[in-house]
Amino acid sequence: MKRRLLLTLAALPLLAHADALDQLAAFQREVKSGRLAFTQTVSSPSGRKKTSKGQFEFLRPNRFRFDYEPPEAQILIGDGKKVWLIDPDLNQASSRPLEAVLGSTPIALLAGSSLGDAFKLSNDASEGDISWVLAVPKQADQGIQRLRIGLRRNQLAAMELVDGLGQRSRLDFSRFEANVAIDPERLKFVPAKGMDVIDG
Repeated sequence: MKRRLLLTLAALPLLAHADALDQLAAFQREVKSGRLAFTQTVSSPSGRKKTSKGQFEFLRPNRFRFDYEPPEAQILIGDGKKVWLIDPDLNQASSRPLEAVLGSTPIALLAGSSLGDAFKLSNDASEGDISWVLAVPKQADQGIQRLRIGLRRNQLAAMELVDGLGQRSRLDFSRFEANVAIDPERLKFVPAKGMDVIDG
């Protein structure tokens, strides 16, 4: 009896956080649009860190916008067909086809496609009230070693990505607004006057 009780108690932490995959599925199924703030910290293998902040908006399927705050202002727009990287200071913009980006990056989760197509998903260790999903690429040539997705009550809380060079990026999300009205015009790329555009 005592042994059975000990085994049950040992399993409680696993049972309490075994629903990370279910939370991820619920997020992808139920949240059709969203607006949230983010803080991104990029750490190099040598230990150098760089932090940036901004706002993220998305509208399924496959439309999104990242606005990075100054001093290094950048805008990333997914318009459903292409992903545009815009540098307002240099008045430059470049694009890549959406399908070249969605299958192997965290944007796939946020923009509406299934991570299960490109990643092997499993529950990972929890941290406080955040439940984590570990996503490992099915193909080793995608430039990503691993990805972790943190969820809190079916809402996106954080993401961690380690790329092929060992660089670690973490996104912490706050002020999450689910299923809000997003102006579709904000998710379109319109070049500014005189902008240098490289359309890939």
